[in-house]
Amino acid sequence: LAQDPTKSHFPIDQRAPSTRRVAGVALIPTTPRMAPRLLACVIFAAAGKSWASNDELLGGGELDAAASLASDDQCASGDEDCALNALQLRGQRVRGEAAGDARWGSCLVSKGCGKYKRGAPCQCNEKCTEHGNCCYDYTMVCNTDDSDDEDGPSAPSPAVPVAPLSGKIYGHPSKTKYPSHPGFTLMLVEDFDTPIDLDSDPIWTWSDGGLIEGQIRFTKENIKFEDGKMRIEVTATPAQGTQKCSAAEVAEIKPMPKASGEMRTRYNMFRYGRYEARLKAPSVQTGNTLINGNYVSTMFVFRDGKYKHWREIDFEITGDSTNSITTNVLSADNTDKWSANIADSKQIAVTYNDRADFHDYAIEWLPNSITWYIDGKKVRKYRGNKIPDLSGKIMMNLWLFDDRALFGGPHIKNNRYPMYSEYEWFRFYKWNGEDSYPCADMDSSCLTSDDMYLTKNNPCDGIKQEGTVYGKTACQTTCR
Repeated sequence: LAQDPTKSHFPIDQRAPSTRRVAGVALIPTTPRMAPRLLACVIFAAAGKSWASNDELLGGGELDAAASLASDDQCASGDEDCALNALQLRGQRVRGEAAGDARWGSCLVSKGCGKYKRGAPCQCNEKCTEHGNCCYDYTMVCNTDDSDDEDGPSAPSPAVPVAPLSGKIYGHPSKTKYPSHPGFTLMLVEDFDTPIDLDSDPIWTWSDGGLIEGQIRFTKENIKFEDGKMRIEVTATPAQGTQKCSAAEVAEIKPMPKASGEMRTRYNMFRYGRYEARLKAPSVQTGNTLINGNYVSTMFVFRDGKYKHWREIDFEITGDSTNSITTNVLSADNTDKWSANIADSKQIAVTYNDRADFHDYAIEWLPNSITWYIDGKKVRKYRGNKIPDLSGKIMMNLWLFDDRALFGGPHIKNNRYPMYSEYEWFRFYKWNGEDSYPCADMDSSCLTSDDMYLTKNNPCDGIKQEGTVYGKTACQTTCR
């Protein structure tokens, strides 16, 4: 691609759409009708020139406007900062003129990381974060290192730039500015400054589930919104008004001695992006953050229902010590039983007391990697074969193992109730290369039948329970 494109051949591979390549570089899935247009994008980004005179190669006059803008070098000389500013903004204009396809223009194709590329539809240098014209794969290709999760934590990240709100932000944002991340667009914010009605909210709801190996049943009443925070609370008494069948678990659950809560999104409609929460783990006993016990406090993405496709990426803060955090990625089909071969887990030992104060936990989920961050510092990167490619639900919960305490901490007898975790905020940034999820207006209009498989959350969420459990009819709940 570094050669003159007029002297090179770029054969189009006729294999399946998901595996087509041009000149050895992976392209986005395409069809034969789109191939000339994508080929033009490769040549345009690689050469930094316009070839709009060849309509057959470029896909017609679609790029004419981009080509004319690319030749506008009105600020190509003079003060360096002024010139760079104008040229970066011109690249944004080029992108806006190019038929609205945000995926054309690629750091991978142009090999332009760290450089300004004159005439390019988007940029791959640190200035692009200021001007909002980064290529969709900037973060994936240029702004993360190639280390794997065996290299351990990275150095602290530089300060995250703060940007004013732009575009529609869903949820309940209460601020006018939020941190920005290159290659991602903020879409969903919960600041928890006002209570969320989990029965009527269009995005969020509650779970009536409960882990079979645990000793709690989730209920709406154990999710509280107080003092600008969401509080998930374990109480020592059974959940009231529960039914034997759980809509969320799609199974009958034995009576549980304790209750807790799980807030989750209504549908499997979140995929590639950045998931962030600021939270504080529970104190096992009030007033003493050093006593260890048993709990699992979480923020994760989960594919519901797991009987067909179990997909999960999570943070789990556990009660065995003041600095015990586990990161997980799971991928399995046609099973609801956990085993070591479906998961890739890694424990992270932090240097702070995770019960004493709030900390920021973030997951960046991309097609070829998953990266976990704590307080802006990378603590793990995964590039293995378990990276999910199916959408899921965002979930936050607090649960306890049963008296065997096989996970979450062995000192379960130290637990005192009520016990609670707190969340100051949650944010979701969509990856700019994602073109399928979430649906428009955060509804269910784009979801497939597979996305809707056994996706009901509680008896009163208004979602029909569609599908069977290994060929058997799913148990049913009644809204009361």
